[in-house]
Amino acid sequence: MELLIELKDVCKEYFPGKNEVKALNNISLCIYKGEFVSIVGSSGSGKSTMMNILGCLDNPSAGKYLLDGVDVSKLNDRKLSTIRNQKIGFIFQGFNLIPSMSALENVELPLSYRKVSASKRKSLAKNALKQVGLNERMGHRPAEMSGGQQQRVAIARAIAARPSIILADEPTGNLDSKSGTEIMNILNGLHREGRTIILITHDNEIANTAQRLIRISDGKLIENKKIDDIIKLLKGIDCGSRGTSCPDQIAKALEEYKKK
Repeated sequence: MELLIELKDVCKEYFPGKNEVKALNNISLCIYKGEFVSIVGSSGSGKSTMMNILGCLDNPSAGKYLLDGVDVSKLNDRKLSTIRNQKIGFIFQGFNLIPSMSALENVELPLSYRKVSASKRKSLAKNALKQVGLNERMGHRPAEMSGGQQQRVAIARAIAARPSIILADEPTGNLDSKSGTEIMNILNGLHREGRTIILITHDNEIANTAQRLIRISDGKLIENKKIDDIIKLLKGIDCGSRGTSCPDQIAKALEEYKKK
């Protein structure tokens, strides 16, 4: 597999000095083109800081971040903005849609910043909305749609320009279980098309649907395993009377989910 992202001893510190907070502490990892990776951790673990650095929204305090072989860790805001526009599609927990705009207009907006022509913008936006199943909702404003539909608009906005990386921050966090499953099915479909998906979540069940799980705690990387390897570790462990909480049952449930 072709290397896409490499972090080398990345640190992020806030309030240097007496009140220093080390949000990331010597993180090193690789992500390859076409992977579906989940980064999981509890509140305060450092996963949001990791997202900001991976998404070129912030620079590390130390270490290197190589994206497509280019060290982006010291670039200025203007150059980071260019990289974000060209390579990364963002999906946020809060949707971040403009209330006064229709679904189509919301998806078109980032394309206008890239100086895409009006006719091409409309075509790309319509195709993206069709891809997420909203071809009948293009003229609706956010207030006229459910939470799941709004998140699908946000996904369409993220994929319209066909970026190589989709960075999803808690994409199911504000949704009911049915809508959350629909969103994960869309992300899995994008992955099958060859997109690189990086999912940031606190939810272990959601995290386990990816190919690889990266766990962060107190700013440190404490786990970096392929989900298939986790299934192998869990399978065959004696259940006793633990029912569905048994590791073997969890492994079988993960296998069934991966088949969908």
